[in-house]
Amino acid sequence: MGQLLTHQFYGYTAAVFWLLSLSAIFLKPIAEVVAVKKISLLLAVLGLSVAGSAMAAKTTHDVSKYPLGERGVYTERATAERIKAVGKVCVEGKECEGVAAAAAAPAAGGAPRSGEAVYNASCAGCHGTGAAGAPKHGDKAAWGPRLAKGKPTLYKHALTGFNAMPPKGMCMTCSDDEIKAAVDYVSK
Repeated sequence: MGQLLTHQFYGYTAAVFWLLSLSAIFLKPIAEVVAVKKISLLLAVLGLSVAGSAMAAKTTHDVSKYPLGERGVYTERATAERIKAVGKVCVEGKECEGVAAAAAAPAAGGAPRSGEAVYNASCAGCHGTGAAGAPKHGDKAAWGPRLAKGKPTLYKHALTGFNAMPPKGMCMTCSDDEIKAAVDYVSK
């Protein structure tokens, strides 16, 4: 509807400019026709530009999905959008609405997951890319000095956190044995 009204307005405006330019040519004496032709040409160009802009005009819905009164950055809608929660807290043991089950949940029957499964679910994000200085999986040069400290030290760092690595690599659903299996897998 808004686009239709916009086109009608610009169409009427262009028609008025055309009528003014034509009437200026035919109603003036011949001596003034040259000056009038320049003015009418200017009016005609102006009318064409108005008509052209009507063709390119967008509706207000094309510019924003919000109604006119709700587009500003200081509106209640915009403020609420900026300060809305970015996550939810889910306490273990309580049912959480809208929160999917953890991707790293234990395997069916309570059997511990393999080191590779834990690595792929929780560790590959950092140890696959080397993020924050994490030694990459399969990088013997990076793992050499760490392995020299002994597996018990590696297990302790993986379980309690060390430098940029959070405790259990943020896999809070992983058992200690699963973390140790992941350490064995990633440090090969």
